[in-house]
Amino acid sequence: MAAQSYDVIVIGAGPGGYVAAIRAAQLGLKTCVVEREHLGGICLNWGCIPTKALLRSSEVFHLMERAKDFGLKAENIGYDLDAVVKRSRGVAKQLSSGIGHLMKKNKIGVVMGEASIPAKGKVSVNTEKGTQDLTAKHIVLATGARARELPGLEADGDLVWTYKHALDPVRMPKKLLVIGSGAIGIEFASFYNTLGAETTVVEVMDRVLPVEDAEISAFAKKSFVKQGMKIMEKAMVKKLDKGKGKVTAHIEVGGKVEKHDFDTVISAVGIVGNVEGLGLEELGVKVDRTHVVTDEYCRTGVDGLYAIGDIAGAPWLAHKASHEGVMVAELIAGKHAHPVKPESIAGCTYCQPQVASVGYTEAKAKELGYDIKVGRFPFIGNGKAIALGEAEGMVKTIFDAKTGELLGAHMVGAEVTELIQGYVVGRQLETTEEDLMNTVFPHPTLSEMMHESVLDAFDRVIHI
Repeated sequence: MAAQSYDVIVIGAGPGGYVAAIRAAQLGLKTCVVEREHLGGICLNWGCIPTKALLRSSEVFHLMERAKDFGLKAENIGYDLDAVVKRSRGVAKQLSSGIGHLMKKNKIGVVMGEASIPAKGKVSVNTEKGTQDLTAKHIVLATGARARELPGLEADGDLVWTYKHALDPVRMPKKLLVIGSGAIGIEFASFYNTLGAETTVVEVMDRVLPVEDAEISAFAKKSFVKQGMKIMEKAMVKKLDKGKGKVTAHIEVGGKVEKHDFDTVISAVGIVGNVEGLGLEELGVKVDRTHVVTDEYCRTGVDGLYAIGDIAGAPWLAHKASHEGVMVAELIAGKHAHPVKPESIAGCTYCQPQVASVGYTEAKAKELGYDIKVGRFPFIGNGKAIALGEAEGMVKTIFDAKTGELLGAHMVGAEVTELIQGYVVGRQLETTEEDLMNTVFPHPTLSEMMHESVLDAFDRVIHI
């Protein structure tokens, strides 16, 4: 059978790949997507979306426990973990099937199977029916990443879990160890802790959520501890001894090794790119620590071959992958493409309380030599936050003292993952403090805190 020919072949149908394919099709390019597992990739099926469904359930459960605070009565409060998980899986399934509809709507070819690139412009797909050969002038790698497993801490799906096991658990943990306090680790810690698991978080760095502004991390940690979590910083799990129904963790902290018993361990120690089996080395593609090296336009250096999303390195975020997908499609179509600026991409963590940020931390801004002005505003000073019963949190903004440029914004508290986009737009439009101070924010809203934080940076704050 002759190879099917396309203008663009996208390998991987996650939030980077399927968006790249749709944009390419919109621009009149004959496009095909190759996917080995599920349309929508990890994000829709085993990541961003199902975790938010789980966290929503735990959030509602938490509110039910606080019913008395709102003048309400709720007795015999409980949960059905199987039903919580079933809802989460249903949400993921609904969105994944929606991607299939989008492929048909945009007349994009879909081939399910394992892809490799035997030569430039050629893709070979191992499908259930045999090998299918495809050709295209442009190939976009969007193969994503998977959980990193450290020696001695490998997951078995029973006592030691990855994020996949944690999304579809075999039981409700009673005594849980979470290794790693990045977004994935702290979200699962928050979910299971809220549902009643005795939760310990071990972080090798000097603070939880280590990529966040230090002040925000400290605020979040205080809240986690208040909720009953045990946080161990500057600590490392050296090994796990598995027994019948329990795991003994050897945790090095302060130069000494402590032994602690748990019934469940979640390992969330980062990710590795899915670069194996594609034939990248033979093509001359440079791979650095499991990630494809690219320029700002996601070009690999091999003519006609691009890499987007998690496989192309940090930040490992779905919205970054999607934007790169659009950019590459437009570049291929000869349009004026806009490269992604990592420092203008927001990071969101959906724990309780939520954490969100964009731009430079205070420490990074100082390291880069900026003379800065810093503003802060607490949730307790905001009427809407108090009315919601969510008075714990803060908004922090960082400006260039000389130019008024918004260098960074950092938030912790209720719904900050929805608020952060205001500052993202500000960064994109190169907004100054004057623009933000002259903007009228609606009342009563949580967004007013964004305004007040800016005012505080320039000694004009009203409500504190």
